[in-house]
Amino acid sequence: MHQKPHLDLDNYVPALLNFLSNKLAATASKEYRKRFGVGVLEWRMLSMLAVEDHITANRICQVIGLDKGGVSRSLHKLEQSEHVKFEVDPTDARRQVVSLTAKGWKLHDQILTVALKREQILLGGLSQEEIETLIGLLRHLHGRVRFLGDLENQ
Repeated sequence: MHQKPHLDLDNYVPALLNFLSNKLAATASKEYRKRFGVGVLEWRMLSMLAVEDHITANRICQVIGLDKGGVSRSLHKLEQSEHVKFEVDPTDARRQVVSLTAKGWKLHDQILTVALKREQILLGGLSQEEIETLIGLLRHLHGRVRFLGDLENQ
């Protein structure tokens, strides 16, 4: 009997990364909603704005890799709760930039403590050398994603 080809999900790297990402996001959303009233998408906005303030929603999409609709909805929720504010871009009046408010910074700092604890638990049992290797490998893969868009020319 001939078995049809299929993915070995235990060894297919895109699946393993996806499964991990989905589970990390789901557990983070549950924890952050319970403790702080925001989900993981809002946390991603807060953490991005803590790194790079006064930026456009497009810039957030570009860096984080999320679709415009999800970013827009999350930023709107954060604006309604007064965690972020929108202003006209001083370099281009046609655009708006978003930044954290004092209330947003406070929420960021509270969630950051939990996020770092979650990372510590996730990486538990790995040596510092293994963690550095993992980070290097993830950065390498992240850099190669751009080559996946045009398979016909590969």
